[in-house]
Amino acid sequence: MTAELDKQIHSPKILEHDLNQYFPALLEFESIEETEKSAVYQKIKPTVERILNAVVQEDFADFGFGNVDFGFDSSRKNPKSQIPNPKSAVSAVAWNIERGNIFEGIVDALKNHDGLKDKDIYLLTELDYGMTRSKNRFVAQELARELKLNYAFAPVYIALQKGSGVEEFAEGENTTSIHGLAMFSKYPLKNVHAVALPNGKDKMWGKEKRLGYLRALIADIEHPAGDFRAVTIHLDAHSSRKHRHLQMKIILDALDKLPKLPTILGGDWNTTTYNAQNANHAIAGYFWRVMLGVKNVVKNHLPHPDRHFEKDLFGEIERRGYEYKKFNELGVGTLHYDIESIEKNTNLRDWVPEWCFPFIFWAARRVGGRVSGRLDWFAGKNIEIVGKPQTIGNLVDENNTPLSDHDAIALDFTLSKS
Repeated sequence: MTAELDKQIHSPKILEHDLNQYFPALLEFESIEETEKSAVYQKIKPTVERILNAVVQEDFADFGFGNVDFGFDSSRKNPKSQIPNPKSAVSAVAWNIERGNIFEGIVDALKNHDGLKDKDIYLLTELDYGMTRSKNRFVAQELARELKLNYAFAPVYIALQKGSGVEEFAEGENTTSIHGLAMFSKYPLKNVHAVALPNGKDKMWGKEKRLGYLRALIADIEHPAGDFRAVTIHLDAHSSRKHRHLQMKIILDALDKLPKLPTILGGDWNTTTYNAQNANHAIAGYFWRVMLGVKNVVKNHLPHPDRHFEKDLFGEIERRGYEYKKFNELGVGTLHYDIESIEKNTNLRDWVPEWCFPFIFWAARRVGGRVSGRLDWFAGKNIEIVGKPQTIGNLVDENNTPLSDHDAIALDFTLSKS
């Protein structure tokens, strides 16, 4: 298995391309089917597939294995013996960092915030490479360098535009135009690979056009306490509850085929409780929730999606032998909607008709103008929780600018001896 997986591991050079010249022509298409049948897509298809099937891995930690692509240092053959004060517990953070737009603030938080710094594993979603909204950085690589961590990065989309909502007004032009998810650790990442997830909606339909599909990123971590498996997960926001369940099932099916190891899953599961495949479904769902009672939904469902709306997804997790309830602060939201947020309302207007907003504002005002849902989760198998899981909010930079639209979640655990 290792030799087969190693073929997927590449240096960042694998992501270089000259596709941007074709984006104006691609933007004329209204569906992925129409796009893929076109002459322009057939011309660039090999490059598109090379990027979307790639996994980039580099080692910047002070200890750990090198790898075949970046040079093997024989003096580092036993990284566990070189780790100062090795811990028996594993510390983990999962966080959707919203593209990495507020990069300096994110770096500062990951270096200095008591709840985020010096973790063994970071499962991060929404990281750009060459997008003007995030200053055209390779966010994953620059984070790894700043924090001195090993990392793996899996592209999920080639963005044909600057982004959605307020992002379309970002100054400058995209360069590499790639968006993805990543994993970081001070310890070696082995057997790294990604699992493709089907889209919940046609990514060429609507205002924000993209090529690609979400992927789950999987790696085995060589920790002093023992080897374990980690999975960064980002489920589709613009999908139905049934589709999110399907995406999770695909991930769990892939894990079932791997050699058994203690496993931690973490990331943005987009458990909004909504069918958001299109605006009509979302609007119908909104009025259904009004009928259920705004206060009831805000208190008992949005922060508890596992109780009813997303119960199939969480039931699948438990049926496969994974636990999630004790791994999370149940009932604590990780994404918050405030009716005073100009940015969030601008983003929402990309796919919700203007006539809906008086109803949205009315419902939000009935609960104080702020609504919170739990979208970010951990789950695990053959691991034991140490202490209590945390939801870490109010993360802002020196100018009081939020670092992300998501709160981070953190967890300490030990590996089951069984």
